[in-house]
Amino acid sequence: MIEKFQPRIKVKICGTTSLKDAFLAVESGADAIGFIFYKMSPRNISQKEAKEIILQLPPFIETVGVFVNETSDKINRIAEQCKLNSIQLHGEESPALCRRVKRKVIKAFRVKNADSLKSIASYDVSGFLLDSYNDGSKGGSGQVFDWNLALRVKKQGPVILAGGLNPYNVFTAIHRVKPYGVDVCSGVEKSPGIKDHEKIREFIKSVRRF
Repeated sequence: MIEKFQPRIKVKICGTTSLKDAFLAVESGADAIGFIFYKMSPRNISQKEAKEIILQLPPFIETVGVFVNETSDKINRIAEQCKLNSIQLHGEESPALCRRVKRKVIKAFRVKNADSLKSIASYDVSGFLLDSYNDGSKGGSGQVFDWNLALRVKKQGPVILAGGLNPYNVFTAIHRVKPYGVDVCSGVEKSPGIKDHEKIREFIKSVRRF
């Protein structure tokens, strides 16, 4: 009898602001590195800084640009200049705007309750990132949401689980949801934008237990 194949869970370390942190994430086994181009975020990075990091990363590492309510023209320009592989849209972007982005799009949804997910079916994107809802932020809140809601989204496309994940709860989250990938930001930080290298190692080690 052939065992059912369980794809390797992808890991994205988001809110990266330094080459040292990016290298440590890659060496620890991260599949993707996220860069936040949102000036209101404490993890905001300039195009110049992001490009300098990206150009030094090894092959096969996915680079993801995170944007909040930007125009498609600006997103496409930064994506080209910084050599981004994928775009994560973390605001109230419409399906039409997503279609105008010239990279793979991951549409983020901040999950407060089941109503937060009503519009997902109208998006034709590469994947859905589910984050916790917080009135005061567009992500990186460190709070979890009801993971059972994520199970409803899997039939719509690949699900990337985010929101309050850390080295101590990520294995449980994966066991519950079995997502395509997990995304961590504040859960592996010393302070906003400054990664804790030991937490990154422990986080990825916990993911690889699955």
